[in-house]
Amino acid sequence: MILRPRQKELVERSLGALHQHGNTLAVAPTGSGKTIMLSAVVGSLLSDPGVKACILAHRDELTAQNQEKFGRVNPNVPTSVFNATTKSWAGRATFAMVQTLSREANLKQMPPFDLLVVDEAHHVAADSYRRVIDRVRDRNPDAKVYGVTATPQRGDGKGLREVFDNVADQITLGELVRSGHLVRPRTFVIDVGAQDALGHVRRTASDFDMREVEAVMNRTPINEAVVEHWLDKAEGRQTIVFCSTVAHAETVCNTFEANGIDTVLIHGELASDERKARLAAYESGAARVVVNVAVLTEGYDYTPTSCVILLRPSSYKSTLIQMIGRGLRAVDPNEHPGVVKDDCIVLDFGTATLMHGSLEQEATVDPRPKGEGEAPSKRCPECFAELPARVAECPMCGFGFDTEAKDGNLSDFVMTEIDLLSRSNFRWVDLFGRDDALMAAGFSAWAGAFFLDGRWYAVGSGKPPRLLAVGERMVCLAAADDWLNDHETADAAHKSRSWLNQPPTPRQLGFLPTECRADFGMTRYEASCRLSFEFNKHAIRTVVMAAGDRDEVAA
Repeated sequence: MILRPRQKELVERSLGALHQHGNTLAVAPTGSGKTIMLSAVVGSLLSDPGVKACILAHRDELTAQNQEKFGRVNPNVPTSVFNATTKSWAGRATFAMVQTLSREANLKQMPPFDLLVVDEAHHVAADSYRRVIDRVRDRNPDAKVYGVTATPQRGDGKGLREVFDNVADQITLGELVRSGHLVRPRTFVIDVGAQDALGHVRRTASDFDMREVEAVMNRTPINEAVVEHWLDKAEGRQTIVFCSTVAHAETVCNTFEANGIDTVLIHGELASDERKARLAAYESGAARVVVNVAVLTEGYDYTPTSCVILLRPSSYKSTLIQMIGRGLRAVDPNEHPGVVKDDCIVLDFGTATLMHGSLEQEATVDPRPKGEGEAPSKRCPECFAELPARVAECPMCGFGFDTEAKDGNLSDFVMTEIDLLSRSNFRWVDLFGRDDALMAAGFSAWAGAFFLDGRWYAVGSGKPPRLLAVGERMVCLAAADDWLNDHETADAAHKSRSWLNQPPTPRQLGFLPTECRADFGMTRYEASCRLSFEFNKHAIRTVVMAAGDRDEVAA
């Protein structure tokens, strides 16, 4: 498979920082392909046959996911697993569970490693992680430590700074929204007369005092206003609500129910089976809204969710991003037929976006530097971490750099659309010159984005062709581009290959429609894309029309 250009950039910067510092942290949100990039970094270092690596995670699902995706990126590197049921160091890359490995008996048997990778690296402050990291460094003082996370620790950041003294690169949520890999958020900050009171809520060591937040927010007029604004701006959307306390969540849930909206409540005091049953009701559509308290903030992804309601403030922007991130993933039309998701409505009643800056504002500051070469860097004046020059906020300690804030509209999300095509590994062809049928092709796969009846559809090669995405142009182009990256090699992707610009072959001309043969400016590559369309147009039309019919039924 092929990395996206932005993914390749993060990998190269991570490798450079590891060689320079011996440690580094990479920040990349959900939807960026974090595991793919992690795997590329490890695979590059394992090109030295004497190197041995350990990839550390804190959940079995992550360990299995990391091993599977690592195998796709590095199919010839042997791997092994060290967890509660399987304890093997046989692979050159071992995927280990921190809860198992951190036990003293297991640490004594651990071989020396040249590279330790920590997934979800914001957890390195925990004692279990530190025991593993310290033992790896004791065994091999030259061992490199690489961390990846979507939400680096905020506050004093002490735990991260004791392990990492620099940040190699940071991909922002805004970048992924602008490139179409996440849907765009539409944020509404709603003043229900509580903003001043929330501004005086006491902060604890970890966050705001949620009991004080409840005293401000859990009032009948406010709860009724929440439902009223939801009905006005997001009625019918699958919605996640974040509350301050269980009592607050119960009242909000009851208010939705009293207004005829099927709602379920999730909190940490529920038994596991009951929690699963309630989430199943939400995911089946039997419930339209799920109200929760600090349970769905991290690690829960039901992609049809297209509204997030914030009824609590947040001390850290990482928490804000985690909450809003529950609604930003694009929908796989094969997994959820008939569900079309173009954006995510964010209703903020708790001032979190006012405090930290909305995602739209974050997306427009410090644009990514153009061109190749070494990335410029700067030093954080608070924690002295070395950072990429473009970051607006230190991922280690949360220090905010002075940047010129731009307006909060979404113009930049659209303006970078051309950049996606220019930065693709493949050359995209406008088949008919009307900007309604775009295709790119490699040696064994093709993908396209097609516009019909006011909506875009992404289709990828297969037997039969596969529907990849439905919705906005950028989301469909991103899905089509990723399909090619997953199914082609670098040899098929180079846009500058000389053969791409050569005239069509006689064989190509023989298969092309008559009107195309008179186009003397057509290149061999353009002919290849047009032929891919001609050979598959009936199947493409069938896929698109079927998806359109499902959309109408769902509507």
